[in-house]
This record gives sequence, structure tokens and C-alpha cells, in this order.
Amino acid sequence: MPKRIMQGTVVSDKTDKTVVVNIERKYTHPMLKKTVRRSKRYQAHDEANKYKEGDLVIIQECPPRSKTKRWEVIGDGNKG
Repeated sequence: MPKRIMQGTVVSDKTDKTVVVNIERKYTHPMLKKTVRRSKRYQAHDEANKYKEGDLVIIQECPPRSKTKRWEVIGDGNKG
């Protein structure tokens, strides 16, 4: 089964080797026909503490690293 990959913004880097990434998605509401924005925050593993608040990053699913971490940062979102 392929791993999910998402792009989002780092909203917190206070924890050691962990960043909190906000993922925003847009979809059309089925009845109102309006564009609706929904966001969700994921805790992702950042081994080198490389990424700081405000950075655009790409995260990928991984086996559980802790109670709340099931994602890991695989790269910078600004690069191609």
C-alpha cells in the first residue's frame, strides 16, 4: 500500500525532533456548492531539528514513532 504524502506549514517546533504541521485542504460542499477550507494538524518526526516555524514541508506516513507521531518530514516544500 502506498504511503500518503502531504504538504503543509510548520506551526510549532518546540518539541525535540518533532514539528507540528498544519495541512489545509479545500473542497466543494456537496449541498451549498461553496468552497470550504478545512485544516488539520499532524505531529511529524524531524530527526535533525532542521525545520522551524513557518517553513513549508512535505510529510509522509511512517510506522508509529510515539503515541502521536505517525508522520515524518521528508523534505522542503519550496523545492520542486
